[in-house]
Amino acid sequence: MKKLISWNVNGLRACVKKGFLDYFKEEDADVFCIQESKLQEGQIDLALEGYYSYWNYAEKKGYSGTAVFTKEEPLSVKKGIGIEDHDNEGRVLTLEFNEFYLVNVYTPNSKQGLERLDYRMVWEDVFRIYLKGLEESKPVIICGDLNVAHKEIDLKNPKANRKNAGFTDEERDKISKLLDSGFIDTYRYFYPDTEGVYSWWSYRFNARANNAGWRIDYFLSSESLKDKLEDAKVHMNIEGSDHCPVELLINL
Repeated sequence: MKKLISWNVNGLRACVKKGFLDYFKEEDADVFCIQESKLQEGQIDLALEGYYSYWNYAEKKGYSGTAVFTKEEPLSVKKGIGIEDHDNEGRVLTLEFNEFYLVNVYTPNSKQGLERLDYRMVWEDVFRIYLKGLEESKPVIICGDLNVAHKEIDLKNPKANRKNAGFTDEERDKISKLLDSGFIDTYRYFYPDTEGVYSWWSYRFNARANNAGWRIDYFLSSESLKDKLEDAKVHMNIEGSDHCPVELLINL
């Protein structure tokens, strides 16, 4: 059984001051992925005993960035998706293991006023093509902040947010297309009708206290891994970021 955890830490240095290391040690995950590290190389000294650490930094300082900490040394590690236009923000890290590829992703936000929606639409297509390419050789597990609530059940106020970043018809159509191409939303696989489970809350309007949240952090898996999935969890009680960690248990 492998335990995988993913967390958008919204600045790793800040999150470390809010208990990141205690949570990391307590969970003792086989693989721990983070997004939005907001770091450059050398800006943090993390002593994670027993783990191999891999980082993908954005060119822009204090922005974006991903990292993976794993007990098992991967066969290979790739930063980005191999397309220069999409690889300067540190958004994707791919680790190859014997049984699967793990893809840690921080999907671009469409931003206020949807100023980045057009770019996001291009990103979604090239990222899906990248994933399907990997899948030709072995199953794929994708984790991270996908910056979209898929269905109305996945956010507190769907009607009010219909045309806002993260819940536009365009973004929702893209995640539907990804799932329809052969991937499973592992949380909804186990809990198709569970309401009120979210992974991100705005810092405004007492959103977290009122649980006015969005489920935008995911573990997706290739359909071929369906029988090996054991459970999926959302750790809503863990603070330290505006997101909470999500978890996948899988027999590999």
